[in-house]
Amino acid sequence: MSSQRDWRRVYDFWFPVDLSCSGVATHWQMMAWWMRGGANAELQQFEPLVHEARTGRLDHWLATPLGRLSLIIVLDQFPRGLFAGTPEAYSSDPVTLRIAEEGFGNGHYDALTSPYERFFYFLPLAHAEGPDHLERMKRIVAISEQAIEEAPDDIKPVWQFSLRQARDNLAIISRFGRFPHRNPVLGRASTPQELSYLAKGDFVHTRSLPASASSAISAVG
Repeated sequence: MSSQRDWRRVYDFWFPVDLSCSGVATHWQMMAWWMRGGANAELQQFEPLVHEARTGRLDHWLATPLGRLSLIIVLDQFPRGLFAGTPEAYSSDPVTLRIAEEGFGNGHYDALTSPYERFFYFLPLAHAEGPDHLERMKRIVAISEQAIEEAPDDIKPVWQFSLRQARDNLAIISRFGRFPHRNPVLGRASTPQELSYLAKGDFVHTRSLPASASSAISAVG
């Protein structure tokens, strides 16, 4: 099987709809599928690819922008669905961050044409904890602000939601320097401030889509 056919299976699964010619309801439907666990039931088929990617056997995908994006999805998105609630969900984050940063430097990110391709490309910058996490979160907020400016008017609410998420994650990293909700999973001791935050249970990554999304989806239901 060729390198392109290898990554194309992942790409076609993750981007099954051409959103460039879709209404806002379809955008919200895909956002829910991507970000709120809709894809999880179908991810088992890709578990062998995750293990291959972690051992470097899919590094040939890095030769092209879409191949690099597909490898990022395998290492960043798929483990969060397959291994939720375990340390394995986050274990690929450092290498995925490196792969993403390399693509920012060699032009692969700039070669992506879809805002959703770019969205999933830059998520490792948000997901990987580390000493430069705060600066990476600031970059994501800036990218998200630019995405709103470039989005068609009827699609702007989708990207406004994404920007709010980015800003809220920036606030969390500014306050704690890490994601406290991972502490129980990773066996880390929580500070008193983190315990107070955890007790509220208001985690950015589990928040519901806005009411406007439900209304738009229902209208075409």
